[in-house]
Amino acid sequence: MATGGPGLESLVDQQISVITNDGRNIVGVLKGFDQATNIILDESHERVFSTKEGVQQLVLGLYIIRGDNISVVGELDEELDSNLDLSKLRAHPLKPVIH
Repeated sequence: MATGGPGLESLVDQQISVITNDGRNIVGVLKGFDQATNIILDESHERVFSTKEGVQQLVLGLYIIRGDNISVVGELDEELDSNLDLSKLRAHPLKPVIH
């Protein structure tokens, strides 16, 4: 596995959250990455936020995200995340990143 960025090696086989440049929030298990920070997620799903209804989770399964479309990669606290009631959570969807 190549060094895609500082700290990604320590996140392999762990649950992470990725925010993309177009404002999507994708959660899954990091399986791999390369020097361009392209990443492979397994057991992934997209969390779609809304101010009118709870968070929808769209199942994606095995998923690849291009490195040039990634804004933020973060470790997910699985215990804290499992205690969230996403059906009651309301939030504005993220806006796309403008360069």
